[in-house]
Amino acid sequence: MEQSLKQMLDPAPIKKAELFTSLLDKDYDYIVERSCIINLRKKAKLFSIGQRAEHFYILLEGAIRVYKPRDDEDDDQLAQYAPGDTIGDFDFARKAEYDAVAEAVEESVLVMFPAMGLTMDDFAIEEPYIVSRILLNSIVMMTSRIKSTQNILLENLSWVNELQRRAYEDPGTGLWKQTYLTDEINHILEIPTTLIMLKPDRFKILVDSRGHEAGDEAMIRLAKILRTLTRRLRRGWAMRFKSNETGLLINKCPRVLAEKVVRELFRSIQALEPVPAQGDIPAFSFTGTIAYSIWPEDGQVWDDLFKGTYALLLDTWKNGGGGKISEYRSGPRPVRREGP
Repeated sequence: MEQSLKQMLDPAPIKKAELFTSLLDKDYDYIVERSCIINLRKKAKLFSIGQRAEHFYILLEGAIRVYKPRDDEDDDQLAQYAPGDTIGDFDFARKAEYDAVAEAVEESVLVMFPAMGLTMDDFAIEEPYIVSRILLNSIVMMTSRIKSTQNILLENLSWVNELQRRAYEDPGTGLWKQTYLTDEINHILEIPTTLIMLKPDRFKILVDSRGHEAGDEAMIRLAKILRTLTRRLRRGWAMRFKSNETGLLINKCPRVLAEKVVRELFRSIQALEPVPAQGDIPAFSFTGTIAYSIWPEDGQVWDDLFKGTYALLLDTWKNGGGGKISEYRSGPRPVRREGP
C-alpha cells in the first residue's frame, strides 16, 4: 500500500533523516512531495538480491531485518532496523545492486524516497544542488556505520569527486559556486591567494533588450574566459559568486602575477565579439568592472577581505563601472585604485 507523505499528520521523520541534514528549509517541501509511505506485512520483502537500489527508506513503525540467505543453514543476518533508521542509503547513492534481502519482521511502515515512478535522474535535472547534497550526505553517514569506510571511499574516489563537482558546480556556466568557498576555504588558502571579482557592465540592458537567453549566453562566454585563465595558470578556481558576478580565486599567486591576470581578464572581456544589432536594438559591446585583493597582504581575515572586495566591486560598478579595475586593501582607509 502506498500513499503520499503529505497525507501524514507529521512529516517530521523524513526531515530529521541524516541524509537531508544539509538541505535548506525551502528544500524540505521538495523532498516531502516526492516521497511516499509504504506498508509491509510481516515477512514481506522490501528488496531482494540483484534488485537495483533506486530508492532508500526511513522506517517509521515495525522492524526490518537484512540478511543473506543460505541453503545449508540459518540465514546470515547482517542488520536489524528499528523506527527512525534509514535503510539502503549507501547502495542507493552508488546506484548499486542489493547483495542482501530486506524483510519485514512485523507489520512495518516506511517512507520511501523517491516515490514510486520517480528517479534521481529526474531530480538531477530539476534540482541538481539538492540531489548532490543528498548523495554527499550519504557518504558522511557511512563513516559512523562501516569500519572500512576509508577503503570504500578510496575504491569509489572517482564517484566521490563527481558528487563533489555536482554539488558545487553552477549548472548554467560550469563555474564553481560560492558555496564551495564557504565550505572549503580553510583548505584552499595558500599564501598568497588572489581574489578577483568581475561584474559585467550594462548587463540589465542586454537582458532587457535581447531576453534572458542572451544573458545566459553572455555568462557562458565570460565563464569560458575565466576557465581558460585557470587552465593556463594550472591552478585556481573559476567562480560564480552572485547573480552575474563571477571571478577567480588563485592560490600561490603573488601581486605581480595577480596584476597580469587582472589585465589579461580585462583585455579578454573587451575582445569578446559584440552582440550584433537587431533592428532598432544597437550592438552590445562587452566591458566589465573588476575588483581584486590578495590574502593576507590586503587583509588577514579572509571573510573581511572577501566582503571588502565585493563591496568595492559594487561601489565601483554603481559609480559608472565602465571597465574599471579597483584594488582593495584593508586598513583604517582602504586603498582604492581605479583604472584600466
